[in-house]
Amino acid sequence: MNLALLNNLNFKHIKINTLIMKNIYDVTETFENQLANYTGAKYVVTVDNASNGLFLALYYENHVKKSIKNNTITIPNRTYPSVPCEIIHAGLKVGWEKVKGKTIKGAYPLKGSNVWDAALSFTHNMYKPNTHMCCSFTGPYKHFKLSKGGAILTDDYDAYLWFRRARYSGRRPVSYHDDNFDMLGWNFYMMPELAARGILLMGQFYDLNGMPIYNEDKEMPYPDLSKFKIYNQ
Repeated sequence: MNLALLNNLNFKHIKINTLIMKNIYDVTETFENQLANYTGAKYVVTVDNASNGLFLALYYENHVKKSIKNNTITIPNRTYPSVPCEIIHAGLKVGWEKVKGKTIKGAYPLKGSNVWDAALSFTHNMYKPNTHMCCSFTGPYKHFKLSKGGAILTDDYDAYLWFRRARYSGRRPVSYHDDNFDMLGWNFYMMPELAARGILLMGQFYDLNGMPIYNEDKEMPYPDLSKFKIYNQ
């Protein structure tokens, strides 16, 4: 991080003692708590990217909670290519909703589930109750330019506990020498170094008086994915 950027960040909302970590897992939890405070979500689980966040949210609803009644999840025909991939990987089928124009803007629901793709949205109090909203911090066009990463916002405590372990190969936040390994998972966790950088970058979302800043949704052009056979299985 360059010094010019550091000089422009506001650290008033960050308590110094939050930066003193007892172990490697504390830094991630501190970042997640700051994301929760800003977005209005009750719980936040960071992941290595938003696509894997979508997969975990869909997999949980389809295979763990079993709340998805129809196995077709409908999304805009113009969106990021990983979205239909994650739907299919979660054991579901893709349905299409034609959008006007060639762009999409902000967050949208994956209809047929309570999962939202919020890759193009990041602002104060953005969280919608009773959903799993998946944010993206990857790429130069996002509000939160963390180089790589994402987060699942939720108010479901059982889902929160499952996401925390599922992203970390089913492990608890302890050394693998001390875990009893009773759950399968994936290697989707955010590296602590990125979480530490995220803590510093949170300052850009607060003004000089420590008040949260609201951000306009991003708008991006995407190809018409409904034309591709691979997504219509």
